[in-house]
Amino acid sequence: MKKNILLWAPPLLLVLAIVLAYSPLLDDKPVLAPVTTEVQRGTLSDLVTATGILQPSGYVDVGAQVSGQLKIIHAEVGDNVSTGDLLAEIDPTVYLAQVDASRAQLRNQQAQLKDRQAQLTLARLQHRRQQRLMAENATSREAVQIAEATLHSAEAQVDALKAQIAQTESSLRADEANLDYARIYAPMDGTVVSIEARQGQTLNTNQQAPTLMRIADLATMTVQAKVSEADVGKLSAGMKVYFTTLGDPGRRWHSQLRRIEPTPVVENNVVLYNALFDIDNPRGQLMSQMTTHVFFVRAETENALLVPVSALRFTERAGAGKARSTVLNNGRKEEREVQVGISNRVQAEVLSGLEAGEQVILNVAPAGQNGDGRRSGMRIRF
Repeated sequence: MKKNILLWAPPLLLVLAIVLAYSPLLDDKPVLAPVTTEVQRGTLSDLVTATGILQPSGYVDVGAQVSGQLKIIHAEVGDNVSTGDLLAEIDPTVYLAQVDASRAQLRNQQAQLKDRQAQLTLARLQHRRQQRLMAENATSREAVQIAEATLHSAEAQVDALKAQIAQTESSLRADEANLDYARIYAPMDGTVVSIEARQGQTLNTNQQAPTLMRIADLATMTVQAKVSEADVGKLSAGMKVYFTTLGDPGRRWHSQLRRIEPTPVVENNVVLYNALFDIDNPRGQLMSQMTTHVFFVRAETENALLVPVSALRFTERAGAGKARSTVLNNGRKEEREVQVGISNRVQAEVLSGLEAGEQVILNVAPAGQNGDGRRSGMRIRF
């Protein structure tokens, strides 16, 4: 019997060793290798993102101040114009006739004024003559009174005619202004971005001021970014901002936030605020109504130690800006207290507690695990 036991002992020991070696495969919750990543140096930005549209920084809707047929339009969409350039002409026939009539009336009144002034001079002479005769008792008091009344009447007629001339001159200036308004000039330097009227169209300014065209300053564009109410409190005037366009996503246009409009815009029950900033556009590459992807830079750092946010554990006990991280040190886990700088949703800056090249353990389930923490796949059973 003892001899049989001795014969079976080596195989049993071998089986026991194999079972012990593969015991992790028999456990429902096997011990798995942690997921790690290396502490590296790089650039990190804390950004607020938004979408926006490009608009000209300044524009003027050029309208007509007088009615009439639009005879000529001298500009086309896309033309660059300077202040004072002739843009369009309205038929001036009626306004030219009014100017001619006012000028003729003015000349008539000026001729009448000369006649009244001559009569005034005569009345003064007669009045002085009657006064001398009265001093010598060579005339009657009634004659003196008549001469005095004639003088006052002549003075009044001259004053009245001067007032009429002033009124006519005022009307003439208005008529000349209307005649000038029949020629429409550019009020600013810029680019004609739209033309609303057509040559030969009759304009009626009695109902509303018709808009002929729009001139915009495309040398400087304004980005109107729509920021959600959850992020608008993170923005401040003067902060750095950059954006990309759909047509050239690889190029960044840099600027600074100018202001945030206080009145929100509600779109599909979402409250949004317009954040505005300007960008130089000397080559005209940026155009009106282009869609932009905007990035507001809250903070940024270069050549900093970076770790994934999932490698950090933040607790109230640790305090603000502090966290804990688990590090593999010669194959063993080691807890470290880490001082954290700026961070975003993906990465965080490490100010102290870790060194470049060290391996930190991520607080995530390893690939291939099910939701209960077990590795998916086939198990080996004995």
